[in-house]
Formats: sequence, structure tokens, C-alpha cells
Amino acid sequence: QVTLVESGGGLVQAGGSLRLSCAASGRTFSNYAMGWFRQAPGKEREFLAVISRTGTSTTYGNSVKGRFTISRDNAKNTVYLQMNSLKPEDTAVYYCAADAVLMSRTPGDYDYWGQGTQVTVSS
Repeated sequence: QVTLVESGGGLVQAGGSLRLSCAASGRTFSNYAMGWFRQAPGKEREFLAVISRTGTSTTYGNSVKGRFTISRDNAKNTVYLQMNSLKPEDTAVYYCAADAVLMSRTPGDYDYWGQGTQVTVSS
């Protein structure tokens, strides 16, 4: 079992930045690729980014490429999402997730999920 807890969400003006954190506990953190997703009201969960177990490989969704950066610190059992140049359309609940097998873009491939943190971007 892996428990994931997101933090760092909040209200920010358009053009601003936020850094989300996701702290993991339970099984060995470095055994999992870690992903970030978001879900806005009435929309499907959207893939944002994923990072490999060692942190050497990353993949981004098209809507955030060039603005968001995923990173991890295996010594701290934490994955981060640095979000820059935020837009009102980035408003959503943001989730981190752990994947034991793949660096997947598909939510259903992930084994564990956090409870989410709200990000609201005002215009």
C-alpha cells in the first residue's frame, strides 16, 4: 500500500506560479513511476506529466508542456509539479498517482492515488 498526500494548491492570478508536492509513505517510493493528473468539473481526468522511478525520464501532456515541470526527490519520498504561466483553464483538482509498471498517460494504469489539491487560477 502506498499513501499519497498532495499539498501546495491554492488561488493564484493568471501568469503566476505554484509548486505542488506529493508526499508518499508505505512501500518503497523509488519502485514507482509518479504521475500528475488534474480534473476540472464536468471533465475527464487529464494527464499532465509522469516521471520515471529514477527521475531521469519525463513525459508531459500537450496542454502543459513548456509550462509545468515534474521532479522527484527519492530521499524525501516526494514528487513535485512546478507550474508556471498559469492560465484560468488550469483550474482543477490536481492529483498525484503511483504506477508500479509503466510511465503511463492513462489513469487506469495507476495503482495509487492521492486525495487531490485544488488549484484555482483567476483571470
